[in-house]
Amino acid sequence: MSVVNCAVYDRTTGQKLADIPLDQVSEALEGNPDHYVWVGLHEPDPVEMRLVEVEFGLHELAVEDATRTQHRSKIEAYGDTLFVVLRTARLEDEDICLGHTSLFVGPRYVLTVRQGASLSYAPVRSRCERAPEMMRHGPSYVLYALLDFVVDNFYPVMEGLSQHMRDIEQDIFGSVFKRKTVRHLYELKRELVDMKLAVGPLQDVCGYLLRSDEKIMPSALYPYLRDINDHVLRINDVVNAQSEMVKVAMDVNMAMVTVAQNEVVKRLAAWAAILALPTMIASFYGMNFEFMPELKWHYGYPMTLAVMTGGCVYLWRRLRRAGWL
Repeated sequence: MSVVNCAVYDRTTGQKLADIPLDQVSEALEGNPDHYVWVGLHEPDPVEMRLVEVEFGLHELAVEDATRTQHRSKIEAYGDTLFVVLRTARLEDEDICLGHTSLFVGPRYVLTVRQGASLSYAPVRSRCERAPEMMRHGPSYVLYALLDFVVDNFYPVMEGLSQHMRDIEQDIFGSVFKRKTVRHLYELKRELVDMKLAVGPLQDVCGYLLRSDEKIMPSALYPYLRDINDHVLRINDVVNAQSEMVKVAMDVNMAMVTVAQNEVVKRLAAWAAILALPTMIASFYGMNFEFMPELKWHYGYPMTLAVMTGGCVYLWRRLRRAGWL
């Protein structure tokens, strides 16, 4: 069974009353309008999703979306139920793994469906249960707590990407060109695009909740939602800044490769110029003509070697002084 937790709470006291089986939710809520439940599922199968759909009276389209893994963050209303999709991220080594969590928030229940890469929500539940005065706000406060947890977990992911970027910068300005540096830059750019798609829509989610009425989100929670929205804006700015840095790093890397190639071409051209002098002189004496100047001169051979050597040394010194060697 994929049920991680299923508990009933009292809105009057904000206290947890008991852990209950999933098929007893209706009985736990019956008879007391101040009771609400918080159910956590982790990668449920279709049979379990059908069970919760019937138990909570969920809309079939929302249930269908909750079982998919390629949705952007969003918020929709189905009657008196809010359906919220949050993209989650977790850093594994140097790679970002993305998942998503679907939240069904009604007047008397909160249902979380966790898919893919994400951290456990057990710390959120523990923190909420230690704040009964806030749990009196009911499912609205649980929604805030989960949203805050998801957003805050983007910070260590971005810090890991920043460290990865610093490591790549050392390779960019190294003396040896590394093909893997280009590949890492491309992978980092792709991960930042994924992060942009995950974080950006959260502004719409926060905006929707801040514009909602008291039945959906009590005004007492508005300052907390504004704080989450501020965190989302800051993370989005970091993502944009990192994307720009990766773009600049790609340009710098290509510039460094071009400069290195130019240096190699300059050295090859310099040695070609040096070797051109003895090649030219030797080519004259390689021609099979009988009457050539100085052909029978006794000092012709050493003099030719001396001219070749002197000319090569002169060119070498001039080219070295010009920075080509």
